[in-house]
Amino acid sequence: MTIIITGTSAGIGLALAEYFGKKGYQVYGLSRKNTESDFFKTIPTDITDHSQVENAISEILKKEKRIDLLINNAGMGMVGAVEDSKKEEILKLFNLNLVGAVQMMSGVLPKMREQKAGKIINISSIGSEMGLPFRGFYSASKSALDKVTEAIRYEVSPWNIEVCTLHLGDIKTKIAENRVKTEVSEPYKKTFEKVYGLMNSHVDDGSEPAEVAEYIEKLLAKKTWKAHYYFGKFGQKIGVPLKWILPQKFYENLMKKYNKMD
Repeated sequence: MTIIITGTSAGIGLALAEYFGKKGYQVYGLSRKNTESDFFKTIPTDITDHSQVENAISEILKKEKRIDLLINNAGMGMVGAVEDSKKEEILKLFNLNLVGAVQMMSGVLPKMREQKAGKIINISSIGSEMGLPFRGFYSASKSALDKVTEAIRYEVSPWNIEVCTLHLGDIKTKIAENRVKTEVSEPYKKTFEKVYGLMNSHVDDGSEPAEVAEYIEKLLAKKTWKAHYYFGKFGQKIGVPLKWILPQKFYENLMKKYNKMD
């Protein structure tokens, strides 16, 4: 099996690439930084650059007869008040979290259509199911990816290509170091600092990246996929069905308490 994973220089992507490489799969990691590993090959690629994506796919197909799985993992976080967010910051976020993922799908789909099989996992967030305080644009970028995933499932189904979104809760990585952090204006500072500290503590207490790899391995054993899967600690996953069934105002009050905003 040939697997392409984006964002493999650190965190979840690195853990996934090494996990599947150790299992004997042919794994190619696409990230801007070159990562030396005995278990996968890095092709330095900025996935927001269409020509670099095309070149990387071409390089892989010179060596491999198939592309069996794409895991769209590359992404970034963004924190700050909606009011304070700058156009450039918002576009940078969406360019990676949405456009980059779409370009990767477009890059592998011709081969998957030719072989009449393939699987694509778009890594999203449990936070894509609700607008999170001070993470509005991150939630929005991942929610946009969710809807694109739902749409493309219809479009590629004639070729036996499975696509799903995997919504992750907090995973123990260094995501805080790579977030876009908007300069927060005075009216929001006090509340933001409280929420931001809690946000980082949730990451520190999150699931291990290797657990995500194990979960994906179980997904690969399934014959057909649902559109959405959720992985994380119970306290985070329960937020999704609660949003569906609770009155909006009641749910917002629960979220305020969870984020210590009350």
